[in-house]
Amino acid sequence: MSRQIPESELILNADGSIYHLHLKPENLASLVFTVGDPDRVALVSKYFDQIDFKGSKREFVTHTGRLNGKRVTVMSTGMGTDNVEILMTELDSLVNVDLKTHTVKPVESSLEIIRLGTSGSMQANLPVGSLLASEIAVGVDTLMQFYPKLEGSQAWANLVKETLDLTFLPYQASASSRLLQKLPAEFHRGVTLTAPGFYAPQGREIRLKPKMENMIERLANLEVSGLKMTNFEMETAGYYAMGQLLNHRMLSLNAIVANRPTGEFDKEAEKTVDRMIRAALEVYC
Repeated sequence: MSRQIPESELILNADGSIYHLHLKPENLASLVFTVGDPDRVALVSKYFDQIDFKGSKREFVTHTGRLNGKRVTVMSTGMGTDNVEILMTELDSLVNVDLKTHTVKPVESSLEIIRLGTSGSMQANLPVGSLLASEIAVGVDTLMQFYPKLEGSQAWANLVKETLDLTFLPYQASASSRLLQKLPAEFHRGVTLTAPGFYAPQGREIRLKPKMENMIERLANLEVSGLKMTNFEMETAGYYAMGQLLNHRMLSLNAIVANRPTGEFDKEAEKTVDRMIRAALEVYC
């Protein structure tokens, strides 16, 4: 018999919706696109044929509807792997936990979750305006210090730890090969570093000098099995790790809006993001 999850662990709102996302199971499709910025949700759902549900709480804004006859959800997450952990746990609970009895369902369901995000390139030959799919992600945040050890290669994680002289072990996880192989050739494949911040954790200096000198150059020169690290952002490794542990199919797509070695920012970033959105909807819907 499945154990009953205490109300203090699986928190519900007064209307029976899950606490942070403010969603009920019927509000969620099995195909979910995620974006960081709440304002970007409408930039995705405007391409739906119809929108059947709109909901919001805090930074979590959700639209669920249909496109080409397929039910689809788009929702915002805010920034960082701390938000990703909340998102992934509550999405999983919506499909794999009976919210009325607070027990795990006997048959597991898997979601397809595709991140539509922005990112900065750490390779000079990956220009702004490019689209990139994260084949592998390495997290230099500490989220996975609190979860079971991930299976599979941790070669990148070990190399990054050594290179940056970190006092904790980063973690490494991969995209769903099933989702990855559907992408057209315009999407580069890459190895993504997920950082726990936007400034010093990604080697930026405004008034405070980062502790790690030449961080971008050191990371950009790393190589594992012929692959080099391609880009920075703040969520992908958290998605991939939580997806692996919870058995959901994950993919992170990145609009490259900054090139760190050349110091460039995409002057048409909004168009680049829109091109990524339209390409993703065409492929997966």
